[in-house]
Amino acid sequence: MPSEALDLSRLQPVLPSPLQPVEDLRFARHGVRLLLKRDDLIHPDLPGNKWRKLSPNLRAAAGRTVLTFGGAYSNHLRATAAAGRLLGFPTIGVVRGDELAGRPLNPSLARCAADGMTLHFVDRTTYRAKADPEVLAGLLSAFGECCVIPEGGSNALAAQGCTELGRELHGRADVVAVACGTGGTLAGLAAGLAPGQRALGVPVLRGGFLGDAVRELQQEAFGGPAGSWSLDERFHFGGYARATPQLHAFADDFEQRHGLPVERLYVAKLLYALTALAEEGAFPPGTGVAAVVTGRP
Repeated sequence: MPSEALDLSRLQPVLPSPLQPVEDLRFARHGVRLLLKRDDLIHPDLPGNKWRKLSPNLRAAAGRTVLTFGGAYSNHLRATAAAGRLLGFPTIGVVRGDELAGRPLNPSLARCAADGMTLHFVDRTTYRAKADPEVLAGLLSAFGECCVIPEGGSNALAAQGCTELGRELHGRADVVAVACGTGGTLAGLAAGLAPGQRALGVPVLRGGFLGDAVRELQQEAFGGPAGSWSLDERFHFGGYARATPQLHAFADDFEQRHGLPVERLYVAKLLYALTALAEEGAFPPGTGVAAVVTGRP
């Protein structure tokens, strides 16, 4: 494959992404300054942390077929499929849930297929074992030599790619908060921040596993702990892809206040968490808090 096909700069990403102040009384009355790090504006097909995590992996793949994993509504699968279409390399998506194989594709998977991704549905037991050598060997036997990228795109390369997010925020905020699925963005963000800054992760899944995942990613990417970070696990609203009327009402209100479409699975939970923390007095007066907008509705 010609090397120019992997020149990601020709996709014209918007970097650094904009940092926008937001006037919100719920923060201002506690002396807290809210900013939005608009990573959702980096690229229309590879927005936010998808660009930051995928770009180093795609360079390493060097045009080979990319095989990766996700659920039926995976943003990561959609971004990988779009990258394959735009840069001209084959993609394979291993999808959780073999019961989906005989059903019409939902809009998310239909977009993946339209972008040329081969969809391979596996049962949930196999999917849980997706990192096992035997399972991976079976997939590579079926599809041939591939560059394998983990679920959510989170690996050492992804964490290293996300350090640039932290560097873009040097001197711009005291706390940088991000919604977390697999932990790669938080691992890299914390490593890229300057001394005195800290990263806050808001998990969107239940389970309490994310702290170990972030520590493992930092070990793989940086050789050990990097930067200051913490998690607040109270705001998953029931788990991944789940939301409540309360969360939808909050997101609708935020959209009306600020004219910003709010993605519900990640960004709404992050903004809700920050609003609650401000009300709780978690941020001292004078604190600047940057919320990373990782995607769009």
